[in-house]
Amino acid sequence: MADPKGFLDHGREVAKSRPVDVRLKDWNEVYVPGSLLPIISKQASRCMDCGIPFCHNGCPLGNLIPEWNDYAYREDWAAASERLHATNNFPEFTGRLCPAPCESACVLGINQPAVTIKNVEVSIIDKAWDSGDVAPQAPERLSGKTVAVIGSGPAGLAAAQQLTRAGHTVAVYERADRIGGLLRYGIPEFKMEKRHINRRIEQMRAEGTRFRTGIEIGRDLKATDLKKRYDAVVIAAGATTARDLPVPGRELKGVYQAMEYLPLANKVQEGDYVTSPISAEGKHVVVIGGGDTGADCVGTAHRQGAASVTQLEIMPRPGEDRAPHQPWPTFPMLYKVTSAHEEGGERVYSVSTTHFEGDEDGNVQWLHLTEVEFIDGKLTPKPGTERKIPAQLVTLAMGFTGTDRENGVVEQFGLDLDERGNIARDADFQTNVPGVFVAGDAGRGQSLIVWAIAEGRSAARGCDRFLTGASDLPAPIKPTDRSLMV
Repeated sequence: MADPKGFLDHGREVAKSRPVDVRLKDWNEVYVPGSLLPIISKQASRCMDCGIPFCHNGCPLGNLIPEWNDYAYREDWAAASERLHATNNFPEFTGRLCPAPCESACVLGINQPAVTIKNVEVSIIDKAWDSGDVAPQAPERLSGKTVAVIGSGPAGLAAAQQLTRAGHTVAVYERADRIGGLLRYGIPEFKMEKRHINRRIEQMRAEGTRFRTGIEIGRDLKATDLKKRYDAVVIAAGATTARDLPVPGRELKGVYQAMEYLPLANKVQEGDYVTSPISAEGKHVVVIGGGDTGADCVGTAHRQGAASVTQLEIMPRPGEDRAPHQPWPTFPMLYKVTSAHEEGGERVYSVSTTHFEGDEDGNVQWLHLTEVEFIDGKLTPKPGTERKIPAQLVTLAMGFTGTDRENGVVEQFGLDLDERGNIARDADFQTNVPGVFVAGDAGRGQSLIVWAIAEGRSAARGCDRFLTGASDLPAPIKPTDRSLMV
């Protein structure tokens, strides 16, 4: 414990955001560049180096948080980076995108604001990149074994990097035109600039990982043919089947799934379009779904010049303090204001969409809703609360129901599913088909980026054991562990 009184002497400070009127004019990350480094040493000193660090339990990756907090306090950035990478392949991703369940489990958070673990993490890795402390780690020898990874999101990339470093020849197959999965085409640029993905891909290429874009397994290449080509396969295809809203008017033009809307905005930033084919400019926008994907739609609509933005959530507004049934150190469901919400718009809770209304040309114009309440544990419409709001662009951000079943991967491999409809796996993350493994949302269901990376690392260990009979790769989690699933 570097500073025994750090948590007494210093209050919590977080990264500063650029003014709303400034950041809405571009797509750069919302935070003031370099604003963390002057304060991060003091913030890291607030870590109490607890005898039982519950932050470890809060983090699915098992990050060595007190250790790299200590190094950050001492400004030993190289050592901090080494400790950070010991458990996390991509801390620049998690440091920007993770909701930080580690902070919810911080012991200091019992009666004070928690340590800014997420800010310390991103400061360490950004400093490491700037200092040249992040270098390729090519294997000393090759195993002669080959592995195909399906999907290039955080789970697939983590599995691929671990298996490459173990000496296997790994090829990552991605159906999109660029590597990154939802990191590339789901996360807006203002939350994470894609240069962070690009330099990790270059590191992985230098280590020996091969990438194949524009190939959808199951359609462009049969899963059975893929299995014949490789000694093992890791499925990390995500849970990309979006939950739909089967109400009258759903077929109207202007009603889209969030993952039809968001990727196009990212493609503009990649230079593929001058303007998005689906733009909110000058329109009244309604986002259905109150989660992070909904917030991404809100922030995107603001930057496209929407006339108004309204976000609807069927559940009641969460409280600002822990509920009794969500005690420390569990991850509480709290009311939060993201950077997108700071930028404007209205949030409406406890409402359900009844139908959409369009004009004579089939374009959506109005959204009809009603307030709902819990009666006998069931959400029930409240009589007399029906109303309509203008809606010229509607995005559905209501979550995902499972992995893609239309491309034929599940059927072609002959995979079993669990009771939740995800691809079933054993303790080594292996499916019922020998040599075929699954990691991330495809096996877990929709979850957090930290779970995806943790599962990718664990599946890599199982795959390595299958190929060689033993493995030195770490296995931080069990596939049945859902204790912190949010």
